[in-house]
Amino acid sequence: MDERCAMNKAFTREPEGDEEEDESLSPALKLPPGAKNYMTPTGHARLLAEQEFLIREERPRIVEIVAWAAANGDRSENGDYLYGKKRLREIDRRIRFLGKRLAVAQVVDPTAQGDNEQIFFGATVMLSRNGGAEETYSIVGIDEADASRGRISWISPLARVLIKSRAGDSVRFQTPAGVQEIEILEVHYLPLP
Repeated sequence: MDERCAMNKAFTREPEGDEEEDESLSPALKLPPGAKNYMTPTGHARLLAEQEFLIREERPRIVEIVAWAAANGDRSENGDYLYGKKRLREIDRRIRFLGKRLAVAQVVDPTAQGDNEQIFFGATVMLSRNGGAEETYSIVGIDEADASRGRISWISPLARVLIKSRAGDSVRFQTPAGVQEIEILEVHYLPLP
């Protein structure tokens, strides 16, 4: 009999699942191959805090539940045990993901740019599309992007068009609805809460 078959399922090691994790990410969350993971100090602190919480609090709590549930007997019909094991896999996957993201993190403080008028990572840009209403976007890390708050990833199509432009420049942006003319009104480097 194969040694692995003789081992209890609880003690077998699951594959890391790196390929599965990378495939399950939406394209907006994938880093370009070999790229650093640029992020603001606030975004970096948030990811570190999440990782710390999962390692120090959430995972030990779930391990306790699984141990308690395993001691109750038949594991095949034990909901607490089955859910706990599933939750542990999710937590471990998230911890691995955060570890990879933080390992390639390049923290860039927007306020260190000073009075730079050119758009780079960390810039807060006021713009107008096709002469319409003013819009404001901050160029942030992939894990910090939130369009509802005006935060776009540095690898997003809009950010790529804006990068290296200056206040007063006009750029063309191809969208599914057609080409938009974007006028850059202001560029600031502000601390992002």
